[in-house]
Amino acid sequence: MKTKVFFTIIACALLLSCTTQPGHFKPVNPNATPEAKALLAKLYKSVDEGKIISAQHHNVLTPHERYRQDLDRILEASGKVPLMFGGDMGWDLQQVIDLAVGEYEKGRLVTLMWHSQRPLDEGTTNFREQCQGEFSDEEWQQLITPGTDMYNGWLAKADEVAEYLKQLKEKKIPVLWRPYHEMNGEWFWWGDRKGENGFVKLWKMMYDRYVNYHHLDNLLWVWNANGPRDIPGDTAYDYDLFFPGVEYVDVLATDIYNNDWKQSHHDQLIELGQGKLIALGEIGNVPTPEILQTQNRYAWFMIWTGFTSPRLNSQDALRALYTMPNVVTWEPKIK
Repeated sequence: MKTKVFFTIIACALLLSCTTQPGHFKPVNPNATPEAKALLAKLYKSVDEGKIISAQHHNVLTPHERYRQDLDRILEASGKVPLMFGGDMGWDLQQVIDLAVGEYEKGRLVTLMWHSQRPLDEGTTNFREQCQGEFSDEEWQQLITPGTDMYNGWLAKADEVAEYLKQLKEKKIPVLWRPYHEMNGEWFWWGDRKGENGFVKLWKMMYDRYVNYHHLDNLLWVWNANGPRDIPGDTAYDYDLFFPGVEYVDVLATDIYNNDWKQSHHDQLIELGQGKLIALGEIGNVPTPEILQTQNRYAWFMIWTGFTSPRLNSQDALRALYTMPNVVTWEPKIK
């Protein structure tokens, strides 16, 4: 009898050790890789400890030296290097994959986005004419209707990106994947599409294709809106009008530019996510330590390429942010 009780206790202990901690969520993909699960758990633990991870975006549309300048300015101001690398699958896909692999092997985290062309666009991506090009309601309906030329065009582009992302899966590299960002804004072809057959439908289409067809189980799904704002011609609408549901999202992020550090941008994400992680997907002007004391549940912040420029962020502002004791930075691997 004692032996049976002993093994029952051991079994219960093992079961508890395999479940997530209270207040933590498992990846929405039930087949997530061990590395993806570990990364998500690491992010929850970091936030629980009052920390925020630093990140810097690498925009392949600008010379590589611009990214190096960003890192150099941060290093000069604070002696620190961002922990997370950000890349964009909108242009030179293999270059971005190679950069992501190199940075991960140095011990850094990886987040990737996708400035996507419209489904029937061809050639090298043109940001203004394609990513921000016109896309009618009729074309949108064709996009979300399987079998149409528009749907097949979208499928071909999504599949192409997936094939490159598979290189990261093969190397067991987990990725914070944040496609179709700022969908609540007016400036991208996928933006300002409200309702179940709007952006929510596109998100679910991609999720289904990548999870159930391509089995990209190394991805953590980052739904990345923009801080709501009411500016004629540049409006970003309420988060909840474009949210696909917590069963399709691991992290809820927002983009903050123009020093628009409203507390509501932070608090509404927490409410919408029902306790899931939130993050600053992109920022321009960096937040002050005082702002992060009240907006204290962001898992990471990522400065956009070139925004360490002195005309946008002073050395004092970068130093104040990066020398905060709770900002997590990169430490070189000891071989």
